[in-house]
Parts: sequence; C-alpha cells; structure tokens
Amino acid sequence: MTANDAASTSPRHDRVATEWLTLPEVAELLGETPGRVRRLLDEKALVGSRREGPLRIPSVFFVDDEVLSSLRGTVIVLHDAGFDDDEAIDWLLTPEESIGDAPIEALRAGRKAEVRRVAQTLA
Repeated sequence: MTANDAASTSPRHDRVATEWLTLPEVAELLGETPGRVRRLLDEKALVGSRREGPLRIPSVFFVDDEVLSSLRGTVIVLHDAGFDDDEAIDWLLTPEESIGDAPIEALRAGRKAEVRRVAQTLA
C-alpha cells in the first residue's frame, strides 16, 4: 500500500469531524505568536493543510489548549513512510481497521505505540 492508497487528497466522509483552525486561531489558542506556531509546523509538532485556501490545522490536534504531545513523532513516522502533510492528516482522521478507531482518536486516548506501529507498516 502506498501513501496515496492510504490517504487520498480529497476529503473523506468517514473522517473524524473536526473544526479547522487558521494560524491566528491556533496562536490564540496556544497563547503563542504566529511565528511560534510556524516553528511548530516546521518542527513537525503540528501539521496543517492549504488544500482549501489558507493554512488550517485540525482542532483535534489539541488537548487542553496544548498540542497533542504524541502528534510530532507520529507525523515524523508518516513522513518517513512517504506521506505528505495532507496525506498524513487524512490518515490521522480516517478510521483505521487495524487500530479500531481513527489514529487521532487512538493518540488522544494514549495509544501512541499502537498508532506508530501501524504507521510504520505503511512505507
């Protein structure tokens, strides 16, 4: 299975419902500057999409007004498997049979090892 097979660039109807936040909204949520949010994106602590206009980041990537701590390592594993940012977001938001949930829901539940193990098999 290739990254393109696992996550198409078109929105999927079975994906986790999430609000999409703009860079200024994320900066306000985190109490940071937009520049710091851009650094989080550069460091892969966050991942966003421009496919529908300005850069937007799914709100499910935040817990208690902080970036989900397990997101960065998972995004790095997905990039290593050949996923681009849009494909990584799609994979995180789409239910994965081998996990039993969408990967983002499993990460939010503290199951990062399981999610990363599955992500590593996608290369």
